[in-house]
Amino acid sequence: MKRFWAALGFMGWAAAPVQAETCETLTYNGTGYTLCHVDLTQDRLELFLYDADGKPHGYFNTLNTALKKRGAQLGFAMNAGMYHDTRAPVGYYLENGKEYQQVISSDGPGNFGLLPNGVFCLRDGRADVIETKAFLRDAPDCRSATQSGPMLVIDGKMHPRFLKDGTSRYIRNGVGTSADGKRAVFAISNETVNFYDFALLFRDHLKLPNALYFDGNISRMRAPDLGRNDLGFSALGPIIGVVKPDAP
Repeated sequence: MKRFWAALGFMGWAAAPVQAETCETLTYNGTGYTLCHVDLTQDRLELFLYDADGKPHGYFNTLNTALKKRGAQLGFAMNAGMYHDTRAPVGYYLENGKEYQQVISSDGPGNFGLLPNGVFCLRDGRADVIETKAFLRDAPDCRSATQSGPMLVIDGKMHPRFLKDGTSRYIRNGVGTSADGKRAVFAISNETVNFYDFALLFRDHLKLPNALYFDGNISRMRAPDLGRNDLGFSALGPIIGVVKPDAP
């Protein structure tokens, strides 16, 4: 198994049994969601943006085809951070040690600039949602990372700008992480939801101390065990997904 990951260029990974990620659908506070739970002690979670020719993968199926050429396959996957029309990331983006965009810590327009925002940081055996200023202060040694915003939950507290009766409602997706970094839960709403209710899912139902918003409206998920593979009409920017050996 170690030889498999080394052949893919995923060094330093002492692989454990695969297919530990589990996905489910549920209804919370009247809104339907699909959740995928990832165990960082077993699953290989990776960020993807560009292919070998420097072009964005753009779609789950395109990324899966590229992985299959390397003896792997894509399990769960989701869009992972905001991007420009060129599919270049809006905020900090690091993939397997290569930085494509620097950290943006200032406020600005849109949801990304609704501070505090945050960084989703991948290290071997753990994943963490970290508020941007704390990320800059502590400088964790991430293998890969993506910045987005706003934060949904910060150290157990909801983002201070969210309104219970907020009228901005979209299909939304995001991620929350456990305090020890061993568990990440990715969620997408199956109907429109405001920020307040989406944050409640992570804080009160999932009991996760930190959670980050990825995007809205264009949100997509791949959950093979549920028969879900959102196609969409336009290419995505950064994609987060579980990588596993290809089926024989």
